[in-house]
Amino acid sequence: MKDISFVNTINLLPRSDCLSPNQALYWKDLLYRTLKIGTELEYALPKGQPKNMLLPEIIRNLEPSNDLNHLGQYGVLDVLSEHCGIEIRVIGRQPYYQTLIEQYKCILKKMVDHNVRVRFTCGLHFHLLTIGLSEALPEIILANLWNLVRRYAPNLKFLTSTGDKMEALCRRRNHNSHLELMHLSPADKSMQEIQKYLKTSKIVPEHQNFFNLEHVVFDEKGQIQNFHIEFRFPDADLCATSIVAKTFLFQALVLKAVELSQHGLIDVGANDEWARKKELIDLLSNNDGDLAASDTSQITPAIIKELQEGSLELLQLLKSIFFRLYNNPCYEILTFIALNPISLLRVQGHFWEEIENTLQRQIQIDSFNWDEIDKKLIYYIELNIINNQKSAGHWKQAIADEFSIAFSELNDRLARFNIWRGITWDSGIGTILFLT
Repeated sequence: MKDISFVNTINLLPRSDCLSPNQALYWKDLLYRTLKIGTELEYALPKGQPKNMLLPEIIRNLEPSNDLNHLGQYGVLDVLSEHCGIEIRVIGRQPYYQTLIEQYKCILKKMVDHNVRVRFTCGLHFHLLTIGLSEALPEIILANLWNLVRRYAPNLKFLTSTGDKMEALCRRRNHNSHLELMHLSPADKSMQEIQKYLKTSKIVPEHQNFFNLEHVVFDEKGQIQNFHIEFRFPDADLCATSIVAKTFLFQALVLKAVELSQHGLIDVGANDEWARKKELIDLLSNNDGDLAASDTSQITPAIIKELQEGSLELLQLLKSIFFRLYNNPCYEILTFIALNPISLLRVQGHFWEEIENTLQRQIQIDSFNWDEIDKKLIYYIELNIINNQKSAGHWKQAIADEFSIAFSELNDRLARFNIWRGITWDSGIGTILFLT
């Protein structure tokens, strides 16, 4: 579908610590290369299955490494007994689509084989962290990430909802509370002051915040010495494509926060707009539902449309980040989820396998099954076999002659290469180069 125009005007508040354009490029590239994202998957066990019998079997099947520095067979750190049933802790790694999709498909197949269930007591937590950075992350980046999440909190909750009833679209607020998030602004407090406030808050236990800062370590200047944040609001999910797409959503939010930090602090919206966002998140996320569900009975078709539009606005804001992710279909997947979150698909009667297949159908990139000509062409480009050409056109003609293929066929193959890794003409060497 076509992108919508922004529903609301996005303003940035002035800051004295804005990044220069070169600093923004540096931090965006560094975080892209070093940011690891891990998950905690929570599931309920089948009815009537004693946990002390099933848990050891699941542990044997998932082969947890019990070592953060060793991925093991499935990238699982450990499997723990949890109040809802079980919790699978997946080791953080630099996200790459094809690797993650294969990993989560393996993990979730084993869970489906054990007939685990998604209930309102179950969540899906995303941990984002950098390991071994030798310099502190500028505080403004975390401040912009905080305000991005605040501005789009109702949409993020909507995007990640997996309930199966219109009156219970997501789990209750209790363990992923937005109350402090919506109250605390980096326009008034530093992020270090916000963290200190959260540690002693009587309203929300620190680790149960919508956006959890408890693991962040600040240095003496208030910059981030250890970047480790947790998003606790997504509901439990048995769909590999959905989990992976949300992984890249959170990566994109961090990288967008860096871009914004050149210009100031993103504003959450004008007074009326902000009041409406707080109203929407309260309607979506509360403690008023049955059992562990949120009461979403006041969510009307008009509100659904409002949440969809806000979700698409967020994705449009992030689209430039997704351009960097070659051979990654998550923008298309997330655009579909923005209009059709798993909760609404389940309300319509779709089962998890159907939802997975539906999301896979949103993928518009090639699977890139290379033939021998493709492989040879990759070899020629990577080793600069044909160079010192006057122009890209001369290079293409030389390649077409060398491979005995039509010029149009070569252009088709290069177009697929451009989607896969990006290509560019380099006049200094006189050849085509890959960008990644």
